[in-house]
Amino acid sequence: MSRDLDFQASSALPPFGTAEMPPTPRSWWRIVGPGIVAAGVGLASGEFILYPYIASQVGLVFIWAAAAGLITQFFINMEIERYTLATGETVLTGFSRLGRHWGLIFALLAILANLWPGWATGAATLITFLVGGNVSLIAIAILVLIGLILTLSPVVYRALERTQMLKVAGVCALILLAILFAIPGDLWGKAPALAADVRIPAETLGWPLLLGALAYAGAGGGQNLCQSNWIRDKGFGMGIHAPKIVSPLTGEPVADAGTGWQFEPNAEAMGRWRAWWRFANLEQLATFVTISFLTILFTSLLAYATLSGRTDLPRDISFLQIEAATLSTLVGPWFGTLFLAIGAFSLFAAALGIVDYTARLTADVLRTSYMKRTSESVVYACIVWAIVLVGIAIIGTGLDQPLILLVIAGCVAAFMMFVYSALLIVLNRRLLAPEIRPAAYRIGFLVWAVALFGTLSVITILDQAKKLVG
Repeated sequence: MSRDLDFQASSALPPFGTAEMPPTPRSWWRIVGPGIVAAGVGLASGEFILYPYIASQVGLVFIWAAAAGLITQFFINMEIERYTLATGETVLTGFSRLGRHWGLIFALLAILANLWPGWATGAATLITFLVGGNVSLIAIAILVLIGLILTLSPVVYRALERTQMLKVAGVCALILLAILFAIPGDLWGKAPALAADVRIPAETLGWPLLLGALAYAGAGGGQNLCQSNWIRDKGFGMGIHAPKIVSPLTGEPVADAGTGWQFEPNAEAMGRWRAWWRFANLEQLATFVTISFLTILFTSLLAYATLSGRTDLPRDISFLQIEAATLSTLVGPWFGTLFLAIGAFSLFAAALGIVDYTARLTADVLRTSYMKRTSESVVYACIVWAIVLVGIAIIGTGLDQPLILLVIAGCVAAFMMFVYSALLIVLNRRLLAPEIRPAAYRIGFLVWAVALFGTLSVITILDQAKKLVG
């Protein structure tokens, strides 16, 4: 362990403290939630916009990418969770132990990806399809509402979790109704063969759109990193020792250190560790992976059933208005209205989660490494409102096209995943005790993630450079 302690000392952070690995709860149900939050925040651009649009244009030939992306992200997420389960500190704090400014770099990349308010403008656009109005004004109102929710909730994570659970329930209800009323029976027999026709339709759709879809299959970018913040706030493993982010107005902000602890790997502690690790894996598989894949599959089937073969579809979010009109004709006006309403709420809840995790990651880094005498809750609230105000300014410039903004964010997200997948290998092999380090096959999946997202990032950059030169 001396090498690890020397390595910690080389950073600007204090060494780990010592604490006990907590016992597992009597009922696991009361701590299920971070995977649902991840699925809820992720049920947005990929599930309601990118994959349905792809299905409407080329069929189900790219569904394989959703499965590949989700499996890859599962292993990424679990290595992120491993570090927090074992230390109680976030993975960005861990990266800052590898080099003081790594955490700040990822926080800035998350901000770069999410300053573009594509989810807020997407939700606003769907609202105008329902009731009319001005997209920009509605998007601005959505951003202000998000700022109020995230800074007035006594415990921010609880408000976020409840919103995402409501969203997931609504999406599941929509899927069930689509199965009963909207997806033709003969399509179920054709679907396996359509999905098995694996292709990469880059000539038709372009690399940026496909990269965005792959990167945002379920989560992507900074959202994966925030898994450690969410399980810490939920009290998973050593995270139970860490303070929670609360409202500086209605809660009681705390300024405790953001660094973590190590536990003595004796027989009792290792038994508790293995129980926490099994639960964390099951929770992530049963919620994030399952919910995300089924949603992508059924929304893609719905888009294929209603829009396939149409050559007049616009290359923007307004194709959802055409889909809703078609559903109203096929099923009834009530279903078209429900489709748009749940879509709008889903994108609003995604925007809420995106602002939360961007501010949460940034506040964590700033508080832990640069502003050690300031409450993380106060820093978090300031960043939330900074994101809201910048988003409003961007909307004011007229950059309100959701699909374009989402593609930009997806490309940044993929680059982030390329870099932090590599750092996770170093982090969990170097700073964790040998008994809890990742197995070889899990390291193999991280190597695959580095190769996958690195290759896709290079392809997209070359593609865009070619277009600029041309």
